Amino acid sequence: MTGPAFLRKPSRINDAPPTERDIRCQNLAQFTGGEAWRLSDLHDRKDDLLIWITRGQGRVTVNGVRRGIGAHNAMVLPSGTLMSLELGPQSLAQVVQCPTGLLDPNNKGAKHLRIRDSLGQAELTGEIEAMQREISLARPFLYKALEAHMRLISVWIARQEANGALDAPKETAAQRLVKRYATKVVQNYTTDMVMADYAEALDVTPTHLTRVCRSTCGKTAADMLVERKLYEARRMLAQPKIEVQEIAKSLGFGSAAYFTRFIQSHLRMSPTAYRKAALKKPANVTALS
Repeated sequence: MTGPAFLRKPSRINDAPPTERDIRCQNLAQFTGGEAWRLSDLHDRKDDLLIWITRGQGRVTVNGVRRGIGAHNAMVLPSGTLMSLELGPQSLAQVVQCPTGLLDPNNKGAKHLRIRDSLGQAELTGEIEAMQREISLARPFLYKALEAHMRLISVWIARQEANGALDAPKETAAQRLVKRYATKVVQNYTTDMVMADYAEALDVTPTHLTRVCRSTCGKTAADMLVERKLYEARRMLAQPKIEVQEIAKSLGFGSAAYFTRFIQSHLRMSPTAYRKAALKKPANVTALS
C-alpha cells in the first residue's frame, strides 16, 4: 500500500458507519505523519489503540508507569489512557485505531502483551494484513468486515492473556498514586489547575507527588501535566481554522498572551510561527484525532 489505510465513509447505506474515522490501520510512520511527538509525548485519545511492534525496542509509558518494550509486544490502549511510546529509529510497528470497546469489550484497562509463540505472532499479523487488504479494496460491507476483524483481534487478546502473555507485575503504592494522578490529568488538563492543585486533590504534598512521578516514569508531576497540555496545543495549532485565542481558552490559559509565552518557552517559537510550519507539512490523517 502506498498510503495510510483507514476507513473512508462509504456511500452505500447498508454499510454506513457512525463516522468516517472509526477504524484505521497504519504503520508507525503513517500514524505519526513523520512527527514523533504524536506518539512520544504524553497524551490520551478518544479512540482505542492497538500497537503491534514487530521489530525494535523502546519504552512505553502508560498512566505514569514507564516500562521497556520490544519486538512482538502488543499494547492495548483504551480511550482515555495517558500514554506515550518511544521506539528506536529501526523499529517497525502497526497501529490499529477503533471505536471504544471493540478491542476490549470488558474494558479492563491498558494491557502489555509479550507474544513469545510464533502462532500468536502470525495470527495478529495476519488479522492486521487482512484489514489493510479490506481497506485497500473498499468493497461493499467494508465497515462490517473491519468490525469483524476487530472482534477477532479482541478474541486474540483474550486468548493471549489466558495463555500467560500479559505482562502485569504487581503494582507498588507509588504506581497506584501516579495512576490516580494520570487519571486526573486526563480529566482536567484543559482547566487552569496547576500541579499543586492535583496534589491537594490526591491528598499528598506536591513534593511527594513529584518524587513518585519521577521514580515511575522519569518525569516530574509538573512535566507530565505540561506535556499533556503541550500535545493538545500542538495538535490544535496544526488546524488552521481554530483561533489561537480559542486554543488558549480551551486549555485553561487566562489569556492568549500567557498561552503564547507557554508555547515560546517549550517550542522556541510563537503559536503563529508554529502553525505556519505545521501547515507546510503534508497532511496527516491522524492530525484531528
